[in-house]
Amino acid sequence: MAADDKARIELEAAAYRRLVEHLRTRSDVQNIDLMNLAGFCRNCLSNWYQDAAAASGQPLSKDAARELVYGMPYKEWQAKYQKEATAEQKAAFAKSEPHKH
Repeated sequence: MAADDKARIELEAAAYRRLVEHLRTRSDVQNIDLMNLAGFCRNCLSNWYQDAAAASGQPLSKDAARELVYGMPYKEWQAKYQKEATAEQKAAFAKSEPHKH
């Protein structure tokens, strides 16, 4: 691997870690809000992580991938932070043609 590739991978990894930490500190932002605004959410990010692990021959369960992104078991995060989506959020989600998990 070339030095440029190694540096790029290190920078991408640092940016990913910062994104995950930011999402962990913004538990007030619901996944449906992320989906409505950006077309992806924490679950998408954990699915992408799981896909990358599988592509490199490293099996990773869905629950383990989600725990890496959420910083705790998904069920625990849901119980602590997830709120029922409002009618407005649901309507925006229906219009947005969201990414399927």
